[in-house]
Amino acid sequence: MSERPFQARSPGLIRLKTLSSYLSATGLGFLAGLAGYSCWRLGFLPDLSTFLPVTPAARLTALDLPVAGAGLASYAVALSLTINRLGLRRSWRYIGASVILGAAVCIIGSELFGVDLLLVPLLFSGCLALLVVQVNRLWSLDRQIARTLLNSPVQGSDSRIAGDARLMSGLKLLNTVLPLNEAVVFDCVESNSMEAVARFKGSAPNTQDPRRNYVWREGIQLCQQAAAKGELLSQTTDGPNSSTVAVPLLHEGETAGVLLVRLASEFSADDAPLLEAVGSQFARNLKRDSFSRNPARTQRFSYFSQTGNKRKLDALNVLKALTIEQKCEAGTLAHIDDGVAIAYLDGTLALVNPTLLKFAGLTSAGALELDLFGLLNKFRTDVFDEPEIAVRRVLQTGVAYEGELNFEQKNQILNLRISLLRERQHEPIGIALYVKNLTSTKEYEKLKSDMISLMSHELRTPLTSINGFAELLTEDQTLPLQAREFVSIIANESQRMSRMINTFLSVTQLERKDKQEVLKIPLRLDEVVRETITSLQPVAKKKRIRLIEQPAHRIPPVAADKSLITQAVKNLLNNAIKYSPERTTVTVSTALEAEAVRVCVEDRGYGIPSEAKERVWDKFYRVVREGQEKDEESTGLGLSFVREVVEQHGGQVELDSVEGRGSKFSFTLPRL
Repeated sequence: MSERPFQARSPGLIRLKTLSSYLSATGLGFLAGLAGYSCWRLGFLPDLSTFLPVTPAARLTALDLPVAGAGLASYAVALSLTINRLGLRRSWRYIGASVILGAAVCIIGSELFGVDLLLVPLLFSGCLALLVVQVNRLWSLDRQIARTLLNSPVQGSDSRIAGDARLMSGLKLLNTVLPLNEAVVFDCVESNSMEAVARFKGSAPNTQDPRRNYVWREGIQLCQQAAAKGELLSQTTDGPNSSTVAVPLLHEGETAGVLLVRLASEFSADDAPLLEAVGSQFARNLKRDSFSRNPARTQRFSYFSQTGNKRKLDALNVLKALTIEQKCEAGTLAHIDDGVAIAYLDGTLALVNPTLLKFAGLTSAGALELDLFGLLNKFRTDVFDEPEIAVRRVLQTGVAYEGELNFEQKNQILNLRISLLRERQHEPIGIALYVKNLTSTKEYEKLKSDMISLMSHELRTPLTSINGFAELLTEDQTLPLQAREFVSIIANESQRMSRMINTFLSVTQLERKDKQEVLKIPLRLDEVVRETITSLQPVAKKKRIRLIEQPAHRIPPVAADKSLITQAVKNLLNNAIKYSPERTTVTVSTALEAEAVRVCVEDRGYGIPSEAKERVWDKFYRVVREGQEKDEESTGLGLSFVREVVEQHGGQVELDSVEGRGSKFSFTLPRL
């Protein structure tokens, strides 16, 4: 496969990030040590004698300044690297031991040797190093969270439909089920004021109504109350035939806006669930639209910014909204007639719809105890006896597995398909199972097969008798001339019906065959064309048609059934001869095109109207040309047979025709 299913992070990039973190910790530790040294030199930190009054300050000897600075910086750097390597939770024992050991050394050094080992600056530098390194680690994690949230697909989650269009669509939906006079969606901005973002008007309001402004102000006040209380509020206006409803648009406990609805009837409590459900969707739309309209300026300092953290919270809310909508999409699988299941790449089942549970003979509780292979084991048959191999091939190649499962005990035939689910056609994210019930289809095919067998026996036998007796009567010279003419018509029509039945049976039986049942051998199409032209030369000469073969060089063989391909070429040539005027030419060519070999039959006949080009390949279709009688000799099955044969061999048929100038029928087959 050309595309890589998994993308690993570059080892060089990982090493670079690790080195950068250690350099950052070293620098911060050094700065912490330097800060402790500076505070000691400036007298901001007390001496050891402050804590040990038994040791006179005069007896303590100060360290050399370079030695003191180096010691403080080294201790701070050591603590910084430790916490950077192990983290605060795993390194606190080592840090505590180092503090106790350092304090003991400083006290013993001051008591026995009279040297001030700078215990207080040492502890200060160490604590400062721990603080700045931990803050830096948290800041780095926050930047990663911000990049993941703010650069995720939530920013353009549904770019196909604008936010305003989604709101207007929702208002139109409400208008179909409720008698709306007016509906307005308000967005609650940060200043706690409300801004109208979508409006739908039902029956046109009376602009001269002096109460209109008063009603509007009342509606705004009702919206403010609904937003403050977080619950639906309604009030009657202008008598019992009109009411106003304010619905808070809540998402994750936060009010995103308010929906104001003015009804042309009294509000019924039965409509409250409908308004609240639509309001929840409006809230998700507002959150998503607000998030996409206000991109973050920078992510680097969002850890220290209230606006930046609010932005990340908005991103989480949008992700939750998308999750709710995706549950809605997944819920549609429960209402389809085919079985569907989705599994994660660890084998756990994400979804199994009721139809698939029925096929597997499981309950919802029983499916919870199964994984992917446990579910596939419910479909084991003689053909599908090793589900592990099928799943492994799907994961290795990315090509879907498809098989037909026959359960004779249950009198059931199922089609099973296992395919790989990808995110944006790249990284695999799951495995899908699709099961379709083919029992009725197979029964219909069997009925059709029985009918064809009946036709083959019951129609051919009387036609053979009719044709035989008609031929005997035509040879009887004692019959009157008119009677012999009628008998000749009977013989011709019975022969035509026999040809039609034979061709129909050939096409139908070919449709029923599996592609692998066609006997394929290496075959040179130029040789097939040459043999077919030779066999049809007498027919062409009788109509004064000239057959020409265009020579081709180095035509590779194809894998094909010789008898079927020969019959297909013969059908094309017969049609070209039949529908070409006298003294014209029919050209047959064979050519190599990329990975296929093309056979083309071109005539200078009447051509085919543009509206009939697609239908000429259909069974029983015959072209009716203006000013010409319908061709009674044609069965309308010849071209259908050609298409079935070519498609069974993995090829394609084509037609290029200009009415009045001729036609070019061709087909291609994959080369070996």
